[in-house]
Amino acid sequence: MTILDGKKVSNDIKNEIAEQVSVMVANGEKVPHLAAVLVGSDGASMTYVNAKVKACERIGFKSTLIELPEHTTEAELLEKIAILNTDADIDGFIVQLPLPKQIDEQKVLMAIDPDKDVDGFHPTNVGRMALDLPTFLPATPYGIMELLERYKVETSGKNVVVMGRSHIVGRPMSILMSQKRKAGDATVTVVHSRSKNLEAITKAADIIVAAIGISEFLTGDMVKEDVVVIDVGITRVPDTTKKNGYRLAGDVHFESVSKKASYITPVPGGVGPMTIAMLLKNTLLSRERHNAK
Repeated sequence: MTILDGKKVSNDIKNEIAEQVSVMVANGEKVPHLAAVLVGSDGASMTYVNAKVKACERIGFKSTLIELPEHTTEAELLEKIAILNTDADIDGFIVQLPLPKQIDEQKVLMAIDPDKDVDGFHPTNVGRMALDLPTFLPATPYGIMELLERYKVETSGKNVVVMGRSHIVGRPMSILMSQKRKAGDATVTVVHSRSKNLEAITKAADIIVAAIGISEFLTGDMVKEDVVVIDVGITRVPDTTKKNGYRLAGDVHFESVSKKASYITPVPGGVGPMTIAMLLKNTLLSRERHNAK
């Protein structure tokens, strides 16, 4: 059994990007600039955004953090997005989700300039991805594809089961895995809360991407020998033995599934670090595109 070490691979990617940035600096060129908008004070969101800012600092990107209060109106946020869309110095930006209930997330995502949408959530970029055209891929699926490629996991002709149909992970993952690409050419099945005979479907899978948001849902008796398992979930599970009172668990019961798996991602340290690395890669791509215009 091989651990798909997202922490290590993400560090490799960051080092590769840092080398490119150092060449830009040596040539007196503009370095990539990523902005992040954080509305409110959600603890998990603040942690994610701070990790993104630190990653930018480490590789030499310029970063801007825009913090807005919880009571920010939809109009105020849209006005801020309009400013970022037209700021030539900013190559890409993200609006951290979830947003406070008074703001329509879909309206916000639609307002972001697709050319600066480094999260890859805008319908234009989702459509380009579905048509296999050059675009910003959603960071988490992009990170999973990169992990599979770098570990040389064979996907061509394999039976892949994607658990979950979210716009952020499940749906894009199913599209990418079915396309003609290095980590692709697979036969893909998407399962969700309404799927029947779930265990029979997962037991037939060569590769499983678990992204349903239910902690430790996928267990060892639901998979076959030598399965490849990608665990996208991350949930805080109460644990009195831990100093902070909880542990982090994925959608996969690691102990039982890892005994059968040929490859598996850990939680934490698997998909999570890859998401940030691919966001940086998208920002680098955006900077290259803007310079080419």
